[in-house]
Amino acid sequence: MKPYKIPESVLVVIHTADLQVLLIERADRPGFWQSVTGSLDAPDEPLLQTATRELHEETGIVADGTRIVLRDWMLSNIYTIYPVWRHRYAPGVTENTEHVFSVEVPRDIPITLAPREHLNHVWLPYLEAADKCFSSSNAEAILQLPQQLRRA
Repeated sequence: MKPYKIPESVLVVIHTADLQVLLIERADRPGFWQSVTGSLDAPDEPLLQTATRELHEETGIVADGTRIVLRDWMLSNIYTIYPVWRHRYAPGVTENTEHVFSVEVPRDIPITLAPREHLNHVWLPYLEAADKCFSSSNAEAILQLPQQLRRA
């Protein structure tokens, strides 16, 4: 049996300099659009390593730390895990802690989706992207993007 998911994850908002945001559509829930997300592989996995791994696995984008740089917002959200996905976690686990990152990329960067995880991708202006997200914490992170970039 596959081990339970760790209830700690990353959210990576992918955007361009002009605030176009990349959203990807879940394969297990068509119509559910989101940014890159993923759980830690081990309890001691560094968050930056998780974000780098998930970004690459889900989009093919490599955060090399030079040209493509992940930015840790030092922001965490605790949310209730949707009932449809609770079976992936240990019995009794109902909440997940999500750590928010962003990454600026060129608009023409090639996107290679993990076919078992995602069906489609779309670039949208950040306000439209926030409206399209099924997750409220994902939508809120996208809405905070302009403010976060001013801090950089």
